[in-house]
Amino acid sequence: MCGITGYIGFREAYPVIINGLQRLEYRGYDSAGIMLYDGNQIQLAKTKGKVSNLVEIAKSDISTSGVVGIGHTRWATHGVPNDVNSHPHLSQSGNLVIVHNGIIENYDAIKKELITRGYTFKSDTDTEVLVNLIEEIKTKENVKLGKAVQIALNQVVGAYAIAVFDKEKPDEIVVAKLGSPIAIGVGKDFKEFFIASDASPFIEYTKDAIYLEDEEMAIIKKGREVNVRKIKSDKLVDSNIQELQLNLEQIEKGGYEHFMLKEIHEQPRAITDTFRGRLLRDEGIIKMAGVEDNMKKFLNANRIIIVACGTSWHAGLVAEYIFEEFARIPVEVEYASEFRYRNPVITEKDVVIAISQSGETADTLAAIKLAKKRGAFVFGVCNVVGSSIARETHAGAYTHAGPEIGVASTKAFTTQITVLSLMALRLARAKGTMSSSDYRMHLQELELIPRKVEQLLNVDGHVKEIAKEYLLSTNCLYLGRGYNFPVALEGALKLKEISYIHAEGYPAAEMKHGPIALIDDRMPVIVIATSKGHYEKVVSNIQEIKSRKGKIIAVVTEGDTTVKEIADHTIEIPEVEEAFSPLLTTIPLQLLSYHIAVMRNCNVDQPRNLAKSVTVE
Repeated sequence: MCGITGYIGFREAYPVIINGLQRLEYRGYDSAGIMLYDGNQIQLAKTKGKVSNLVEIAKSDISTSGVVGIGHTRWATHGVPNDVNSHPHLSQSGNLVIVHNGIIENYDAIKKELITRGYTFKSDTDTEVLVNLIEEIKTKENVKLGKAVQIALNQVVGAYAIAVFDKEKPDEIVVAKLGSPIAIGVGKDFKEFFIASDASPFIEYTKDAIYLEDEEMAIIKKGREVNVRKIKSDKLVDSNIQELQLNLEQIEKGGYEHFMLKEIHEQPRAITDTFRGRLLRDEGIIKMAGVEDNMKKFLNANRIIIVACGTSWHAGLVAEYIFEEFARIPVEVEYASEFRYRNPVITEKDVVIAISQSGETADTLAAIKLAKKRGAFVFGVCNVVGSSIARETHAGAYTHAGPEIGVASTKAFTTQITVLSLMALRLARAKGTMSSSDYRMHLQELELIPRKVEQLLNVDGHVKEIAKEYLLSTNCLYLGRGYNFPVALEGALKLKEISYIHAEGYPAAEMKHGPIALIDDRMPVIVIATSKGHYEKVVSNIQEIKSRKGKIIAVVTEGDTTVKEIADHTIEIPEVEEAFSPLLTTIPLQLLSYHIAVMRNCNVDQPRNLAKSVTVE
């Protein structure tokens, strides 16, 4: 959530920063702003609403010249979304400018103290408090901007990624990080630098980037190497420059109307990329360094605890079935947001698997730190190379899904399940809980999944026709059993996220324990009724719905005749091994949500009130 961009160098900063803000729109936001320094004055424009609104305001209200500037997209925490609360924020003198992602928890106490010293505040934000604290320290202690930022950050409690500019030092920008991501793009010969919440805003300008660790700050000056130091100890650290693997084509729509639709159609490739080099079917082996190097930890584990949020939590629920079925290891799946605030029983005999698409989810990071403190071995599954979770865990595996721009995760879900399936199969082989023939059969089945997903995407037109009948629905029920119960939860989440239709996912057998009271001729019920896994039981559930005049959309296996005779609509998927069926059954549910949302004129890629990466509590 929120997005930071910045530039200092020889180019005009305005187009770089605006383009960067547009690239970060996927993170979710409710207002936007930009600061430019034209060599004489600070030029500031900000507004509630979209970056497109900001562009119109900037054209008429400010000079857009200058080779240094910072920009921001804000997702409101302290203070309602409006022009005044939008970032960037000025200090009282007007000399300092800041953009900030995160939350300063003790801002109120600091604000009251600053008021006693003569400061006044225009906004309701914690960010304006922080920039005035920095100014107070800079003036009172007679120190440079970098030192003032360092002292201030040692006095605040909370999470932050910040970029600070000082009119008196126009050749530098100070950035710092704790809990929220920040990347620094490094131009050739250090003649220019780019600042952003992730690398997407500057990928066309440089492939070299520095990712700050927590409690680190950097002073960025044109023509010099980046000075990185620890905030608490003032110790200099190496500014490790990494080569980006991202390319521009990956973050563009590629002819699709929305990023979400593009990412749904990218799943065959994303799944293939995720098991490429890991699943070696001809040799009958799975190679995963993070698992191999820590095999004893997994084999000696009393249990596996999976921590995640949102779609990643649903992937964890699927993994619970897979790990217990294949490897016979007990699994518990926890919401990271609840886990971190309990007093969970964790020992050194536990393995904790943390799942996050972005690798920056605040609650999941906090859960990781708690588990490590209790002595557990922590394994991360995430998509973004160099992300906080990748660095914080003991070991891990990347999903290799490529950038996911749409807020509603699609390929993240299927690639996470792919990684977790590979892990479960490897552990099953090591433990001897699966026969050699079953093991090889599952390797072959998993290798065929991308081809089957590709085939399944051909139902897009059929799903679009079904969507037309339900775009005015106000409620929807999703039902599944076994491996596909989590898919029902995920399908309901997708519909809620992007179409704003209330939807709930349930185990099909639980329908009789309450939800059946909701069934009438206005209630669409999406049922996952594949041929393997409790098929007869699900058919009985469908008959119960039909007898109460419910409208049934059923996801069935190719060639099904029984459900077809009962359901109002059916969507066929290829025959698949039950454990891997979620990789297929989720596809038509993604498409259904997408088409309903588009027909309702919803903002599919940037649904209201949502952020791609939840980096604050």
